[in-house]
Amino acid sequence: MEDFYTIQGEGAYQGHAAYFIRLGGCDVGCVWCDVKESWDASAHPILSVSEIANKAIESGSKIVVVTGGEPALYDLTVLTTELQKAGLRTHIETSGAHEITGAWDWVCLSPKKFKEPVSSAYPLADELKIIVYNKSDLDWARAHSKKVGGHCVLYLQPEWSKEKEMLPLIIDFVKANPDWKISLQTHKYMDIP
Repeated sequence: MEDFYTIQGEGAYQGHAAYFIRLGGCDVGCVWCDVKESWDASAHPILSVSEIANKAIESGSKIVVVTGGEPALYDLTVLTTELQKAGLRTHIETSGAHEITGAWDWVCLSPKKFKEPVSSAYPLADELKIIVYNKSDLDWARAHSKKVGGHCVLYLQPEWSKEKEMLPLIIDFVKANPDWKISLQTHKYMDIP
């Protein structure tokens, strides 16, 4: 769908320069998705793996984030091989609704109620990021945190349109459950993609 060099705005690598590759196609259908134009894969050009990888390499970034839509719809083995061969760190942001393919240096698993993750996604997660749209998402977060490994960093992130309402609940939750951290969409505060 698009690719761009920017600053990672959320999660464990928040603040790092990163090259984003946003793949078209998504069958999860989050009602609050901020890139619904990514859902229809046929609306976006098809590029070769070499074209995609070369643009990432030429950006000068050391981190490449593959996101979507839902990037796990595709076999990403060849893409991650090309990127890692060039010395780039490969990160994926996925709902985990499909098998995760490829070689990843960092897996951000962000499960959605609209289509739950496959069981094989949980042990791969380096970061569990739960989007909090309503209070019940805190129970959802607890349930999913029991499925990831002990090395996984746990994040709660308010959904952007409900941030003022959800952030106080998240703050109280993190204070009561200090294994969790807060992730904010800092790129939106900075008004960058």
